[in-house]
Amino acid sequence: MLVRDAMTSHVITISMDATLGDVQQVFEAAAFHHLVVTENGEAVGVLSDRDLLQNLSPFIGKMSEQTRDIARLQRKVHQVMSRHLRTVTPDTTLAEAGDLMIRERIGCLPVIGDGGRVEGILTIRDLARVTVDILKDSGLGEAA
Repeated sequence: MLVRDAMTSHVITISMDATLGDVQQVFEAAAFHHLVVTENGEAVGVLSDRDLLQNLSPFIGKMSEQTRDIARLQRKVHQVMSRHLRTVTPDTTLAEAGDLMIRERIGCLPVIGDGGRVEGILTIRDLARVTVDILKDSGLGEAA
């Protein structure tokens, strides 16, 4: 199987100059856990919901919230994104992509097509879904 068979085609991208407040709104509105960060249409990084949580104050929205807590929402994406970008193409095999994710300890891979355009994203969840489908189809997923 190829990455194109399992990837999520609907990818949300965000600019390097967007704020963490912008990111928070995207994550609250969508069921995504990763955003591909782009500059001039090319993928330059990834920002996960975990990255966001690590960079926000736990006091936001609470009675103890202070100005400095709200100011953290104004931090730019490029200040907290993962820059060590690993990518795959739609024609990469799922085995290669899965091996890369395990070896590099990463939760997603932007899928880059012709001309450097982001065509999708492959996540650990996508791989798990394919694995479960294969197990069901093979009969190996049956209870003993």
